[in-house]
Amino acid sequence: MQLKRLFLVAVCALAVFAAAPAARQAFAEDAAKPADPGLSDVLTDLLHGVEGENRTSGPDKRVPFGREEVQLSFAPLVKQTAPAVVNVYASQTAKVTSPFEGDPFFEEFFGRAQPRAQSSLGSGVLVDPTGVIVTNYHVIKDADEVKVATADGREFTSKVMLKDETLDLAVLKISADKPFPVIAIGDSDALEVGDLVLAIGNPFGVGQTTTSGIVSALARSHIGVSDSGYFIQTDAAINPGNSGGALINMGGQLVGINTAIYSRSGGSIGIGFAIPANMVRAFADAAKAGLDFFERPYIGAEFELVTPQIAESLGMEKPTGALVSTVDATGPAGKAGLKAGDVILSLNNTPVESIEALDYRMATLSIGTKATFAVLSKGQQATLEIPLERAPEGAKPSEVILRGRSPFSGAKVAELSPRLAQRLSLRTDLKGVTVVDINRDSPAADFGFQPGDIVREVNGTSIDTAATLAQVAQQDTRWWRFTVERGGQILRQVLRY
Repeated sequence: MQLKRLFLVAVCALAVFAAAPAARQAFAEDAAKPADPGLSDVLTDLLHGVEGENRTSGPDKRVPFGREEVQLSFAPLVKQTAPAVVNVYASQTAKVTSPFEGDPFFEEFFGRAQPRAQSSLGSGVLVDPTGVIVTNYHVIKDADEVKVATADGREFTSKVMLKDETLDLAVLKISADKPFPVIAIGDSDALEVGDLVLAIGNPFGVGQTTTSGIVSALARSHIGVSDSGYFIQTDAAINPGNSGGALINMGGQLVGINTAIYSRSGGSIGIGFAIPANMVRAFADAAKAGLDFFERPYIGAEFELVTPQIAESLGMEKPTGALVSTVDATGPAGKAGLKAGDVILSLNNTPVESIEALDYRMATLSIGTKATFAVLSKGQQATLEIPLERAPEGAKPSEVILRGRSPFSGAKVAELSPRLAQRLSLRTDLKGVTVVDINRDSPAADFGFQPGDIVREVNGTSIDTAATLAQVAQQDTRWWRFTVERGGQILRQVLRY
């Protein structure tokens, strides 16, 4: 037995002795040629039994050498980016209604119902040293006051520069004597499934928190978060309060704004969603340009989903792209030759998988430029170059505030134009008189009217101008019968008021 052990020791010693010159030679060659593998890589190959041509292709992987490599950390990345992530506090005064409101007996003994303060908590990201912050729309929705607390403990009252409910984005502005730390906005289109990311925010109000994960999926849609259907999915833990926080890549760049989670309990189960940074950049640029709403490029066409049945009828291998439903003959798309029934396959050489993808790609492009569309038309593929223009305003829309004793009192209405339709997130080919804004304490708000509602008929009168609706709303009657179009649906209502 002892002889066998001695024999094994001798064999191991010979193996190490034989390997040492090769290792020393590799080390010398490494010193002369920095691009070649180092000593640690040679030893790793020896440990793995890998030699020369037997090495597998793809990224090099090896066992760590030394404590420094074992103790890899995200700490430097967090120190670089965390100061630019802020807490956002939004407060509003909610109207409290009572079934006995207006009753002198109950009001004498119990008093009037007092307004109640409500607040919401979220996060935000500084993207400009002058104090420009990007957050989620739902964090500051209906807020009377929005305050921002920076990572160093300072608190500021902010101003809302721009907000868009359909994108679930908002831009705030704070001011100070010195520049603020920022996170540079990266290219979210460069992300790939499996990339490492960090999520930074203020979950549940416990304070700034960082979690790590990977990109689980890209181009997620139909998740019920907002009308925008293009999200980054990640398994980095995102919880209530993280909304508006930063999703960063390993280069310290902002690649998304954390927006929502899929959860049955209210906590994170590893399915979170973020708005891509390319959309965030376009939205922030619009706010810094002083625009009153986020303008998307206009080409004068509307699109529909390509169903499996439509794809089969058009001879397509699979349902992909966006089907052209209507085209304005006088618009950029019509002049370029786009026709109803065509299918958009790609935009600027990037495949278009769905309407949501087309909307996203279009929204991130600049007005005044041109875009190249790959189109399937009558079974043949073609390429069209279409100018991206600002939506036409048409005749200057006259906004009218409706008054009098009617269900419409307190609503601001105007005649639709492509630009106004875009502002209200409506199809740009719609016509009619639409609700532009609602006074929160008005009968119109109590009856449930919403911006974007198109009033088609009131008490038997067709509504084609704002002046007509204003005149009809002044009728001396207690009975009201009207028809409203909302989200493509026709709503008919009869009530006594």
